[in-house]
Amino acid sequence: MRKISLNSQILIGCLIGIAGGWWLSGAGSTPMVANTLYGAKLVGTLFLDLLRMVLIPLVFSSIVIGVANLRANQKMHRVWITTLSFFALSMAIAVVIGLGAAHIFKPGDGLQLAMFAEATQNFQARQMPLPEYIAQFLHGLFQNPFKALAQGDILAVVIIALFLGIALVIGGERYRNLRILIQELQELCLLIVGWIMRLAPLGIAALLLQLVASQNNALLYSLAHFIAVVIGSTLFHGIVVLPLMLYIVTRMSPLHFWRGAREALVTAFATSSSAATLPITLRCVEQHLHVKKDIANFVVPLGATVNMDGTALYEAAAALFIARLAGIELDLAHQLIIFFIAMLGAIGAPGIPSVGMLSMVLVLQSVGLPTEAIAILLPIDRILDTVRTTVNVEGDMVGSLIVQKLAVPKGQAHDTA
Repeated sequence: MRKISLNSQILIGCLIGIAGGWWLSGAGSTPMVANTLYGAKLVGTLFLDLLRMVLIPLVFSSIVIGVANLRANQKMHRVWITTLSFFALSMAIAVVIGLGAAHIFKPGDGLQLAMFAEATQNFQARQMPLPEYIAQFLHGLFQNPFKALAQGDILAVVIIALFLGIALVIGGERYRNLRILIQELQELCLLIVGWIMRLAPLGIAALLLQLVASQNNALLYSLAHFIAVVIGSTLFHGIVVLPLMLYIVTRMSPLHFWRGAREALVTAFATSSSAATLPITLRCVEQHLHVKKDIANFVVPLGATVNMDGTALYEAAAALFIARLAGIELDLAHQLIIFFIAMLGAIGAPGIPSVGMLSMVLVLQSVGLPTEAIAILLPIDRILDTVRTTVNVEGDMVGSLIVQKLAVPKGQAHDTA
């Protein structure tokens, strides 16, 4: 008998949770309903606590290893500096588009979910003069590493990981054992995530049961609105922004680029995996778009791990959507934190669905939003993942063309490696 895949199990869990929630919402206030909701809350909370348990060590090790892996390309200084600059710029633009679209079209506006009432009470949006805020923000970034790791201070952990990763790049082979140790920590964390994900169908079913039992059909309209906003803004980034950046630097027309990139884009859309699409992306970049092999072999695999325009855009827009559902007003300071974490959350994260969900938890937790919101986001994630993965892959291919133009004099690409 064929084993049911995890994605199929999660989908079944979503359907059971939704159906159970609808049934409970019409069953009135009885002891059986109260006991069922209590049990669902216990299971849902356990699932979220398990995710939070592994979040900090996974984020720390993934970012350190993601940065440290650049050490293999130390001779290509101009190439990798240009590559990382392009990735940072394109992801920053994507996050701004995601935040902007969420502000303009306001998905979730006017709908406050009772399930998130506790988060609203705990959230304290501190208003303070800008100079004082900057001083406090910087003070929070640079902390005792052990204190930051123990207390789960996301921003401080990210900064520590970046510093350690850069130090491993500069130190080279001297710190090889430490790099291997941290890589093994990442692999162990991923193993534990695999165990936790076996509970995902049950945990998501429990969270959705609570959510649907206490809400009305207005949530479905808000979700449809959010899906339309995210897909529209992601397509805008992929159809307008990235081709425009490519044309400004290389003068290559969008039609010529899309003809050469078509196989990889279609595969990315079908598989929703940058990693699975990688061989086809490399073939398109080298054979159809005529990027030198040395450049393609550096930019494209690195981009498949680090450059996540579509993902960063989605997470930024999702954070504002969840804030509205929780009745929380995020000020400029909190939106800057979202901007920062949505970009850095992608560094070194392996391309598997469970880590993608942890990345969303990371963004929500960084500004104090309810992590229970993954119950809303996970059922629609597969729909959105097809589009954002396609844009992620497109960004890698555009990046390889721009890097070749800016960083490598014609005919000298093979001298850089």
